[in-house]
Amino acid sequence: MGLMKFFSLIILTLTASAASWNATPFNPASVPLAVRSPYLSAWLPQGAGTPLNGAWPQFWTGSTLGWAGYIRVDGATYTFLGGPVVAGAELAIQKSLEFTSTQSVFVMTAGPVDIDVNFLSPVEPTDLLKQSIPFSYLALSAVSNDGRSHTVSVYTDISAEWVSGDDSLTVNWTTSTGNILTHQVMLENQELVYPREQPITLLRMSAPLSLSFPYRADFFIILHQSSSVTYQTGQDIVVRAQFINSGVLANTEDTNFRAVSDNWPVFAFAHDLGAVSTTATVPVIYTVGHVRDPAIQYIVANDVYQPRSIYFWSAYSSVPDLISDFVGDYSTALGRAQAFDQQVQSDASAISSNYAGVVALSVRQAFGALELTLSKNSDGSWNTDDILMFLKEISSDGNVNTVDVIMPAWPIFLYTNPTLGKYLLLGLLEYQATGQYPNAWAAHDLGSSYPNATGHNAGNDEAMPLEECGNMLIMALSYTQKSNDNSLITQYTDLLNQWTGYLVAEALIPANQISTDDFAGALANQTNLAIKGVIGIQAMSVISGMLGDTANQRNYSSIVQRYVPQILNYATSSDGLHLTLNYGNESSWGLSYNLYADKLLGTNVFPESVYDMQTAWYATVVNAYGVPLDTRHTYTKSDWESWTAAIMTNTTTRDMFIDSVYKYAADGESNQPLGDWYETLNGAVYEFRARPVVGGHLALSKAYFVNCRFIAYRFGN
Repeated sequence: MGLMKFFSLIILTLTASAASWNATPFNPASVPLAVRSPYLSAWLPQGAGTPLNGAWPQFWTGSTLGWAGYIRVDGATYTFLGGPVVAGAELAIQKSLEFTSTQSVFVMTAGPVDIDVNFLSPVEPTDLLKQSIPFSYLALSAVSNDGRSHTVSVYTDISAEWVSGDDSLTVNWTTSTGNILTHQVMLENQELVYPREQPITLLRMSAPLSLSFPYRADFFIILHQSSSVTYQTGQDIVVRAQFINSGVLANTEDTNFRAVSDNWPVFAFAHDLGAVSTTATVPVIYTVGHVRDPAIQYIVANDVYQPRSIYFWSAYSSVPDLISDFVGDYSTALGRAQAFDQQVQSDASAISSNYAGVVALSVRQAFGALELTLSKNSDGSWNTDDILMFLKEISSDGNVNTVDVIMPAWPIFLYTNPTLGKYLLLGLLEYQATGQYPNAWAAHDLGSSYPNATGHNAGNDEAMPLEECGNMLIMALSYTQKSNDNSLITQYTDLLNQWTGYLVAEALIPANQISTDDFAGALANQTNLAIKGVIGIQAMSVISGMLGDTANQRNYSSIVQRYVPQILNYATSSDGLHLTLNYGNESSWGLSYNLYADKLLGTNVFPESVYDMQTAWYATVVNAYGVPLDTRHTYTKSDWESWTAAIMTNTTTRDMFIDSVYKYAADGESNQPLGDWYETLNGAVYEFRARPVVGGHLALSKAYFVNCRFIAYRFGN
């Protein structure tokens, strides 16, 4: 079934203290460094104020990724990245941090020289080829800060920790020295992959990834060859001391292959910048990346598992070809990234500066859970007509294409490129259209353990019948409206009608089910599920109209017209001040974020008075860090707060929600990638981290609300 390859390219990091630098737009809990896929995901655990050289970078679980960097100025060496402890180097001082949607830029002072450290993880949503490439850049540039000329060289290395979360495993490595210098690192036993994704309380994995198809794993660190470049592989303290003491490396290779933690092998490059004056040097570009082939196994008809590869393979016959193009594309990639960043910043700032900061922090995290794939034709050629995108439910269940994770993230796909949303839905629709999934409702996900999209032919996936039926119908219509592409609703009409039938039978009086907020537990008569259900039915009414099925269009619409008054009667508190969490529970309430879909689709199922009522109510129940998810607990979800903000009928309450999420994101109470589940009383984060649902923070994004009076203050045109 093919060979799975892992390719990853990395660079450097260091130690911490309280923030003393300028931060734009704010100091996040964890700074994205190289974030392109579920497996290339490197972060600086900043907390309340850890500089770039105050801690080792981490995988999203908190597992260490050894990535070190030095700058040598007139014979004195300074650490600017990572936490290496080798005699002879002092710490550079962090002057500033700025992050955008695609970049994290640090300026560090190393005596009389400043070094600009730019981590660029491109987000290329309208170019499937470029978006599919799981590589990231690190660019280093130096400039004199005292008006004089100085002799400068820079250094970077990665450790074998990038290969595995189990430091006892043996690794091999090679170095190639053509036009592009490459260190390649891999597990000796390619049947073991340890991808640091066990319970997030652990620092690293102690059990291998559950794969039922062959693979290979390799990591790379890459730099353009030149007469100014030297390289070396070997023990961490030996290789680093070589640069600290001499400013160059020995151009030697350690061939004593060993365990990750056995004298900690590292893979290093040094670059002599020569004389550095008051004009910044041309950036030195390092590249990091992670490639698997095949990347996914996907269930097709007759319980057959199909190997699928990352989309970029359709354009490159080898990884060296890919690397060459990616490295050479840096300048134009930076220009595209800057244009993307500026557009997002401009659009989000039309709401508020706080909103723009939250959005900027969310983009790489959301896209970092995705992989674009394609299959092969029977003759072995790539089938570029068969594109599917897969999403890892990072840090919660690890499922593949979890419907109620795609749904909260949906706004970022509508904003950047709705076709990406189509490719997420297609895998779910194609699988269920084979008839192998036995339940009458929509599946919860495509597989329990990413990257195994092997379905649930026994029907034993996590049951969220109302939740997932409503989600699939809402997203199918939303995609169709935004793209003017009827292919999904045309090809999968029978499935959509099947799920609508379930909603007709079950949405009015919801059974004792869990919603997407499964951690809160099951509950009968949930108002929010009833809301989602009737909007889903109305979505199918609209879809039927698009397809010329006027009988179903009228039938579904008439059902909704009967259901809505009943739901409001059951769910409105007797004092008329708010909707209840569940029918008849007078003192209860919750975030009615599912009303968002009514405005998104322009279905206008619920009267404006409901939105006005909820807007007035939430202003009375806000805590220090936001409005609780519901009355069972005081925690909340940042994605659902953002959705709720988008349906508020005045800007004061809208901004109350936005500012609460901003306050949480910037509070310094955590050092992990942004978590969406947190405590409204003190801003403490719960278990989740690095999840793609932060794409829901773009819920106020431009131009995709249909027939909605709130458009007046949506951002963009």
